[in-house]
Amino acid sequence: MKHKKKFIKIAIDSPAAAGAGTLAKSISKHYNLLYLDTGKIYRMIAFIKINQKKKFNKKFLKKKIENLNLKKLQNTRLLSDDVGTEASLIAKNKYIRKLVHSFQVNCAYRPPKKFKGSCLDGRDITYKIVPDADFKFFVTANLKIRAKRRFAELKRLKKKITYSEVLKNIIKRDKSDYNRRLSPLKRTKDSILINTSNLSKRACFLKIKKIIDKNI
Repeated sequence: MKHKKKFIKIAIDSPAAAGAGTLAKSISKHYNLLYLDTGKIYRMIAFIKINQKKKFNKKFLKKKIENLNLKKLQNTRLLSDDVGTEASLIAKNKYIRKLVHSFQVNCAYRPPKKFKGSCLDGRDITYKIVPDADFKFFVTANLKIRAKRRFAELKRLKKKITYSEVLKNIIKRDKSDYNRRLSPLKRTKDSILINTSNLSKRACFLKIKKIIDKNI
């Protein structure tokens, strides 16, 4: 009798621009897992709200989330600061969080059959969305390094913004993420800390891969 391959669930929490997204994508590709950047969902909702104010209501939003195409979350326009600021405010809305929560849980526990599991990154994944994840990580980095990374990313996208503006925005995002009443960013006791400040993308990937390989 053939044994069914292990279904892997990976949960990653991190502050903005710590490198969790890049890391999660690499891990997902290597282990053939469904990848979901949960923060992008709130950014997508923020983008919709900014650009479709007249249509934006509960019924319209519910339909949008239920039919959300994950490929649309790769839209570079979602990275703008006005979208990020609006996303932080939207994330505090109980109704929106309930809709997004259902979508995230479905991705985590019921990914398409072609995948061997799921990998989600965000702010409350390790304790709210996938509390029984096989692997939990808290990815972080020095504040100024995170600001430099985000600044470089935005410059590549031809965004007109200064480093000081990016730094201020990240400080503001951190304050909002760590102190919000609903599902704040925090490191759980069973999450493995990964500090990417002085590590290359490859080094970060290999560090997490070693942990996963040792336990599957």
